[in-house]
Amino acid sequence: MTAILKVDEIQDTSGNNIINENANTVTIGKAGDTVNVVGTLQNNSSALVTGKVLQVVQGSTSTETRSSTNTLIDTTLSATITPSSSSSKVLVTVFQNGCDKSAANSGTQMVLKLLRGASVITTFGNNVTYTNSSISNAIGTVGTMYLDSPATTSATTYKTQFASANNTANVGVQGTGGETSIITLMEISA
Repeated sequence: MTAILKVDEIQDTSGNNIINENANTVTIGKAGDTVNVVGTLQNNSSALVTGKVLQVVQGSTSTETRSSTNTLIDTTLSATITPSSSSSKVLVTVFQNGCDKSAANSGTQMVLKLLRGASVITTFGNNVTYTNSSISNAIGTVGTMYLDSPATTSATTYKTQFASANNTANVGVQGTGGETSIITLMEISA
């Protein structure tokens, strides 16, 4: 024999709502309550999982880019992702290749930054190619991983910028155009 119980809300003995259904929305507990799920919480027969990779986007460039000033400029490395949820995280992985400085003043160094749109979110290279002499110096690859919370479902561009920190000598990325830099964006469910 099958029994069906039809109600819009269930309360505890003190009259507090435990389960409430209103306009096709089921609310369990109230703000501040802890809800324990024994077993697997599902959505349309699929287990709900946080930390799952929802999409991957990659960008690359092999365009040699150079600068002799301490004003940040684009390295030409960028990628754009459109998160499916405003609560998603974006894991950004960067391999900035072909980092070097030309023969010039001693103490010259490159600074590398990661940006979301026009906003710097981290510095991942601060003394890149630094030497205390005026000889050329090639360091090769500088990389970073950064877990960002863009809090948007709009198209979001991540890019790198660089500068000659001491405003004195020529520094560059992507070597002589033969080095390829790569940026990978992974949307992670929260």
